[in-house]
Amino acid sequence: MTGRVEPVDHAWWLASRASGLLALALVTCSVALGLAMAGRLRSGPGPRITHEHLALAALVAIAVHGVTLLGDSWLRPGLVGIVVPFQISYRPLYTGIGVVSAYLIAALALSFYVRRRIGARTWRRIHRLTLGAYVLAVLHALGSGTDAALPGVRIALLASAGAIGALAVYRFSGRASPRARGSAGASPSRTAAPRDAGA
Repeated sequence: MTGRVEPVDHAWWLASRASGLLALALVTCSVALGLAMAGRLRSGPGPRITHEHLALAALVAIAVHGVTLLGDSWLRPGLVGIVVPFQISYRPLYTGIGVVSAYLIAALALSFYVRRRIGARTWRRIHRLTLGAYVLAVLHALGSGTDAALPGVRIALLASAGAIGALAVYRFSGRASPRARGSAGASPSRTAAPRDAGA
């Protein structure tokens, strides 16, 4: 590592920061919409499709985040550091949490395409891991993200986490119609299963 920062190195660093923040924003929006759908605050094919597309867009942003980190000459994570949790020397706990979160988000985003095969009820149970993946992503951002120290970014993170927390409490408090939630699992079809599409 040297003290001199080349323009290309700076570009890789900026790209990794931007894609990381974008990924977290997309994950946050996808989780929020999923919880709103599960709590019967939103319904219909439009929110379902948007929820799915947000999750897939987040997955793409996560992939870009990992690839651009490979170009960071200061961090030098190497391929192993990117794909194996807790292998990067820089804040290994929080960077490792980020890798674990990325795998969870990838599995959950791609689960949209196997829900007919595994059944709506199983898919919904698996999908509850979404909240865990989101919490890990926020911890990763706060613990290893260079932008997390900025007041604006920290306020946005905490505010969005508060909104997700409120939606989660509403979702699991029983205020959402039990009858509506029950009917969501009646059929494993593509149109019925996403009624409980959130965590």
